[in-house]
Amino acid sequence: MTTIKTINPATGETFTSYQEMTDADARDAVGRTHDAYLAWRRTNFGSRAALMRQAAKVLRDNAGKYAELMAREMGKPIRDGVAEIQKCAGACDYYAENAERFLATEPIKTEARKSFVIFQPLGVVLAIMPWNFPFWQVFRFAAPGLMAGNGAVLKHASNVPGCALAIEKVFQDAGFPKDLFRTLLISNAQVGPVLENPLVCAATLTGSGPAGRAVAGKAGSLLKKTVPKWAIPSKRVPRSVRWHGMIFATACISRSRKASRRARAACSAARFRRGQAPIIHRLCLPM
Repeated sequence: MTTIKTINPATGETFTSYQEMTDADARDAVGRTHDAYLAWRRTNFGSRAALMRQAAKVLRDNAGKYAELMAREMGKPIRDGVAEIQKCAGACDYYAENAERFLATEPIKTEARKSFVIFQPLGVVLAIMPWNFPFWQVFRFAAPGLMAGNGAVLKHASNVPGCALAIEKVFQDAGFPKDLFRTLLISNAQVGPVLENPLVCAATLTGSGPAGRAVAGKAGSLLKKTVPKWAIPSKRVPRSVRWHGMIFATACISRSRKASRRARAACSAARFRRGQAPIIHRLCLPM
């Protein structure tokens, strides 16, 4: 069985090791998360919000401890780590407060007597996350995802397994169902079989271009939804397009039609001025 070692980047010291999950272990974890999701999807927004606010409290109460863990695993200064935890707590409070409004049924005009758009949870979502913001990259997905009624399994970067397990424990300590959010201590080679699991309905990834292509390609071949976000060399994207792409992403999160229209117009203007198509990552609540 493979061992995952965590090495302090400042000293080179190996200070903790973890056993990598087998494929069978990963399948079992996904199955348990799916079972927890089946009950979670029937809970109301008030119940979910109460637990999400408690997760924010757990984060704030343990900000120093989590910051020290980040410092040891990936070298983030303690001050920056505390700020990252505070940001995660703010995201938990934000979606606890606003998710029900974001996901409210929307009536629309059609030729039918009554038409509307309804948002329903998908199921278990696989998140593949990088090391640079080990807590924030996860919570920016997990807070809206869980509030939308989904379950989640996390494949974090190999150098921050302690952070990954700590995040799982945040949700447990906050009172969420035990297996609703699970960390999978697996290798990159094991991501494919997890995606192939019929209980995993979608995936989200933040990472490099090659990683994004691999995951999006695999998910596409399985007809599963993906929300990718990967780094693009800045020289390939005009500054105005990069900036307006950020606005567009924010507009989609806020579900503000006016802001979204403004962002689209800004992106289109930049495209026509430069003669290039903007590269935009649309961030939406996983549903």
